[in-house]
Amino acid sequence: MATRGGEATMTRYVQPVPTPDDPYTGDRLLRSWLRRLLGPAGHDAAQPRLVDLAADVAGSLRAAHADAEAHPPVLVRYDGWGARVDRIDTSAGWQAQRAAAARHAVVALPYQASARQRWGAGARVVQHALLHLYGPESATFSCPVAMADGAAALLSLPDVDATVRDAWLPRLTSTDPDTAIVSGQWMTESQGGSDLSGSATVGRPAADGSWRLTGQKWFCSAADAPMAVALARPEGAGRGSRVLAPFLVPRYAADSPLAGVTAAAGAPAPGVTVHRLKDKLGTWALPTAEIGLTDAYALPLGDPAVPGLARAMTLVVVTRVHNAAAAAGGIRRGLDYARAYATARAVAGGRLADSPLHRATLGALAVDAAAAFALAGHAFALLGRVETDADADAAAELRVVAPLAKLATGRLAVACASEYVEAFGGAGYVEDTGVPRLLRDAQVLPIWEGTTNVLALDVLRAVARENADAPLLRRLAAAVDLARPLSPALADTLATVTGQLTAALADVTADPRATDVVAGARALALRLAAALTCALLVEHAAWGDEQARVAAELWARRRLRHDDISADAHRHLDLLC
Repeated sequence: MATRGGEATMTRYVQPVPTPDDPYTGDRLLRSWLRRLLGPAGHDAAQPRLVDLAADVAGSLRAAHADAEAHPPVLVRYDGWGARVDRIDTSAGWQAQRAAAARHAVVALPYQASARQRWGAGARVVQHALLHLYGPESATFSCPVAMADGAAALLSLPDVDATVRDAWLPRLTSTDPDTAIVSGQWMTESQGGSDLSGSATVGRPAADGSWRLTGQKWFCSAADAPMAVALARPEGAGRGSRVLAPFLVPRYAADSPLAGVTAAAGAPAPGVTVHRLKDKLGTWALPTAEIGLTDAYALPLGDPAVPGLARAMTLVVVTRVHNAAAAAGGIRRGLDYARAYATARAVAGGRLADSPLHRATLGALAVDAAAAFALAGHAFALLGRVETDADADAAAELRVVAPLAKLATGRLAVACASEYVEAFGGAGYVEDTGVPRLLRDAQVLPIWEGTTNVLALDVLRAVARENADAPLLRRLAAAVDLARPLSPALADTLATVTGQLTAALADVTADPRATDVVAGARALALRLAAALTCALLVEHAAWGDEQARVAAELWARRRLRHDDISADAHRHLDLLC
């Protein structure tokens, strides 16, 4: 207490703002993972771009993130003279994130010949590292990044018309912010949602080889993107979801041949109407809209006469593994902030960071962060092997790993985000601090690209129809052998769970539609994902990473045996972080 003019005044306490470590140099698991998967030379080649991106994330992009959050998008339906413009205004911070994604090749890297020559299938591993750094404070620009990557993968398929590919793929994979674009994804409709069989958008061919789409799309993220991939039912194709075909729809008049020569380049493409922006729980900076199509110009991505849902799954697999990367990156960045806060916060006469109870809490979160990173990282490694090496074994494993990684990391991200909010106490509930965003934005991750239940049923289909469990079980069995010299208890736990899963998967194969099998699909999928995650951490530990060894042991005890790991989480916190 101080005095001024004879009156007592209170000195107001201001909590120091926590500053987390550099997101690249402060993440030992990320760096050791890259050394193992890329080799020392490959990691050395990737390091300069990772250092550069981390510096931007900790500096200008953190400020851009805050600006985009504070100034969400606005839909301007009409100009001053009454013309319909459907313009979506976004903040300077959102535009800075867009430019940074292009400049740092966050989408482009795996499509660059130089990257594939240098890293081969590992180009996707490097991309995952970029996403791990970029995503958590991108104001969820990581979402349009994911959709741009998915659209690029779809355009890269050999059955896509070369003129369409040549016109659009270079724009999606450009590293020049002045020319690079991202993509939207217009699939869900109000009557169907995840059940695409209810899609009512219809496509009909035009004389020039293009198509016209008519329908209503209910949840269109990145609604300001210059293009979107839309699903539509070709006229006369019949019912169900398999016959749906993917189309490229230009969003603006500049790219639509139906627009007159007098139309402003930024005007909406004829037939594309933005009804409204979504008012969402989170991802505030990301413009998501309801969009109507009335004879809108579209280009088929592949032959619409051939059932196209399987073709569209190329995009979905990419966006699902991006979802896992966003979850894992967010978990790690939340941990960085919570640890920094604990170091700065004084409680009960000491630092919060010195409390055994709080250290145990952070230690358990650090195990979750390592687990999510390994699962997402493995999905990207498989994707690279499929794309670059045409690896059939990797393709079979990715078929089940993509939904498993997405569903498990999405749920883990929400649970961890809730813990991070709590770790900040009352400040964690106040929007000014930015902490509540961690929870708001995490909640979309178990929903977008399929809820947990939708993905669990997808896992059943992959097992029953494609024998996709075989490579997974082989990996688990191999991990048991790798774990034996590290920790007999860990090996025994993994062996027991592998036996249980083998029996459960045999039931799936025998009758995938049995009531008990369907009812237990979620629990089975989560158990599969937990066991796979343990195996991946064991693989990294066997390579020589001590952090991964401790994380594998604690993960197995907590997630596979349901033991209390508090004492060891406290004891090993510094190693785990």
